[in-house]
Amino acid sequence: MEIFLWILVIVLGYALGNLNGALIISKLLMHDDVRTHGSGNAGLTNFFRTYGGPATLLVLLIDVGKTVAACLIAQWLLGSTGYGLEAKMAAGVAAILGHSYPAASHFKGGKGILSGAAMAAAVDWRVFCIIFAFFLVAVICTRYVSLGSVLGGAGFAVSICAFYWGNWVVCALGVFAGVFVIVRHRTNIVRLLHHQESKLTFHRTKE
Repeated sequence: MEIFLWILVIVLGYALGNLNGALIISKLLMHDDVRTHGSGNAGLTNFFRTYGGPATLLVLLIDVGKTVAACLIAQWLLGSTGYGLEAKMAAGVAAILGHSYPAASHFKGGKGILSGAAMAAAVDWRVFCIIFAFFLVAVICTRYVSLGSVLGGAGFAVSICAFYWGNWVVCALGVFAGVFVIVRHRTNIVRLLHHQESKLTFHRTKE
């Protein structure tokens, strides 16, 4: 029975991750596909640069809500077994994978940073505060969202290990999630190194 619940947690996490806010809102409200604009990424930053406006908040709510929901459901299903934390981590990682490689959208999704932040908030508020601080300082100082995302991913991996050292499952999942987010930003890292990365602006991208 417990094995079935673990499988259910992972499958539900991945399925919820498929609910990509940028894709849903761009298609329902804009009658468009955000992946055909800007960076081609189905994420919050590209959505904001492409469409701007309050619709971005809807994307934020969907992407945060789905990951938090996945983690809370995991806690509800497996909390009584003594593995609630591990279950939340597994569900969060599954949601990040579902967001980044959604089967429902031909495996073309976002880069997982917002889902990762939501996972951190659901797992441990201290971890969330650390990665949010990394992200905020980087973006304020440089206006590079991608740099903030990469630092947030690194901060997630390090802080999870710092707070939960000794729990190899939690640490392994934390490192995987952090490294995964960084790898998803590999093209951004290359552009940063060549000073070609776009900075955050508060107006629509002209095409």
